[in-house]
Amino acid sequence: MKKNFCLTISAMLLLAFPASAELVKKNIEYSEGDTVLEGYLVYDDAFEGKRPGVVVIHDWMGFGEYGNKRAEMLAQMGYVALAGDIYGKGVRPKNSDEAGQQAGKFKADRPLLRARVNAALDALKASERVDPAKTAAIGYCFGGTTVLELARSGADVSGVVSFHGGLAAGEADNAGIKAKVLVLHGADDPHVPPAEVAAFTQELNKAGADWQMVHYSGAVHSFTKKSAGDDPSTGNAYHEKADKRSWEAMKSFFAEIFNN
Repeated sequence: MKKNFCLTISAMLLLAFPASAELVKKNIEYSEGDTVLEGYLVYDDAFEGKRPGVVVIHDWMGFGEYGNKRAEMLAQMGYVALAGDIYGKGVRPKNSDEAGQQAGKFKADRPLLRARVNAALDALKASERVDPAKTAAIGYCFGGTTVLELARSGADVSGVVSFHGGLAAGEADNAGIKAKVLVLHGADDPHVPPAEVAAFTQELNKAGADWQMVHYSGAVHSFTKKSAGDDPSTGNAYHEKADKRSWEAMKSFFAEIFNN
């Protein structure tokens, strides 16, 4: 009897939690106007039916390994993830000078930045595996700035999450900010001074946005990136606690906006 009971419980657990399969990984192309963009679409095919989808936007070094890794982490959680591309196919900065030029180009042209990130959202929603009513976007550094512009554009997206992104106050489109906003911020980030944080919160309050902001003590810019090194005096450094806590904060946020 005891053996049969254990077998029954095991069967129930297998039904409750889908068996993990190999991640399905696809390199795709999509476009914004005449510009061809690259994407990395990834999901776990053990999850059946339409799933919430998440766009991942890269830092100033452009589309590549880091964003793809985060997309895979999201797919392992059951989401359909698309690592998107803002700069364009093949545009990959080789150093910080080139990265600064590319990021600066889009920060100076917010309509173009919004068009590029909306194109990524559209490409995600086009996947037959995605529930278009349940989508989000996350971004790192430049990508954090970008997903905030997605929210300002009035896009039909459930929520956006900025990891150590720039917060320079912008202007919401007439459609207003529909997305819920989560900002995960290094409390000691020298690239985002307190005045910028204050202006940002005033902007979101004025827009009537549903927003949250978490400050991580001791963390500076790039706190999720091990490649940033371990010297906070440079203004950019990995911070293990902030990295782990921010990911958990994102997970809780997603559970709320997707009603998981």
